[in-house]
Amino acid sequence: MPSLDEIRRALAVHEPRRIEPGAHGQAAVALALRESGGAPEVLLIERARSEGDPWSGHMAFPGGRLEPGDPHARGAAEREALEEVGLPLVGAESLGRLDDLQGHRASGRPGLVIAAFVFHVIDPPELAPNREVEDAFWFPLTALRDPQRQVEYRERRAPDLRFPAIRVGEPGRQVVWGLTYRFLEHFFQVVGHPLPGASR
Repeated sequence: MPSLDEIRRALAVHEPRRIEPGAHGQAAVALALRESGGAPEVLLIERARSEGDPWSGHMAFPGGRLEPGDPHARGAAEREALEEVGLPLVGAESLGRLDDLQGHRASGRPGLVIAAFVFHVIDPPELAPNREVEDAFWFPLTALRDPQRQVEYRERRAPDLRFPAIRVGEPGRQVVWGLTYRFLEHFFQVVGHPLPGASR
């Protein structure tokens, strides 16, 4: 499992692929890391369940759409982390940026462009989820690569499709899949420790 120093070195030389958002709109997420017992942990949130929200109940990183007052995409990720879980990232160590990803609308057309920024947080405060967040917790990076946690996820709107996923809590509920899985898959590739079954 990569140490924080290995992660730092790998991201320092990574040149992220950027997608021009154009008319699609842009969002940003924060992949926040802390050290616990000498090993890195990542912050995950479970989004609150809400009718009409396409990400209702999903496991994710703190984040959201850019707003007019945001100076840049990283600023949006920092603002959202503070609003959603009370985690201040302004002044935290910025480790780098992952490749941008693009979501898809229900119609299959291109959707939001999402940027992901990696931070190292020293001695973070107790998490304080707001109404948009059902749960929030730090999860060991090494456990994300546990083959026993690699599962398949069926999304209720497309029950015939199966997606690679990682169980991080209650089976069938707290499962990382979709865009968050793709960001983690890319992160582990960049740091030289691919996820088991990542080629599926």
